[in-house]
Amino acid sequence: MGEVIAVYDRAGREIGSAERSVVYAKGLWHASAGVLVRSGDGARLYVHRRTDSKMVFAGMHDCLAGGVLSPGEDPAEAAVRELGEELGIELGADDGPLPLATASWDGVWQGAPMRCHLFAYQLRYDGPIRHQPEEIADGWWWTDAELRARLDDPSWPFVPDTRQLIDDLLD
Repeated sequence: MGEVIAVYDRAGREIGSAERSVVYAKGLWHASAGVLVRSGDGARLYVHRRTDSKMVFAGMHDCLAGGVLSPGEDPAEAAVRELGEELGIELGADDGPLPLATASWDGVWQGAPMRCHLFAYQLRYDGPIRHQPEEIADGWWWTDAELRARLDDPSWPFVPDTRQLIDDLLD
């Protein structure tokens, strides 16, 4: 049996669970949490490239460290979990990321429908970053202007779900 994730309805309520592969194959609504990591002074943000082995959006760039929600999982808890898994950022009980934006993405990925409720958070951080090699291929600290310049190039591979939130994420 594969990984089981939470299934949501169009309105953003958790209604059950299913294997991740089934959720993706059938285009079921699910949810993800992601964290925009900014430098302590807020001047730079962390952008990374996903590995080519990822199930969705393989090899694309993103500015949110995150992932899908497990059944019954709170989005803020998922955000903290994903920071630890993907970027090696371990937070204390009072150091959690702050809510930043929410959106829903109803699109197509590799010819199949992909529907996701996105919960974005922000964290100010100047400590070390340690990539999880199975998920993150590389990463850089960029200014908002540097990221916007890349996003202006439609051929630059950037995850489409984060694009839904980009105006709310950048200064």
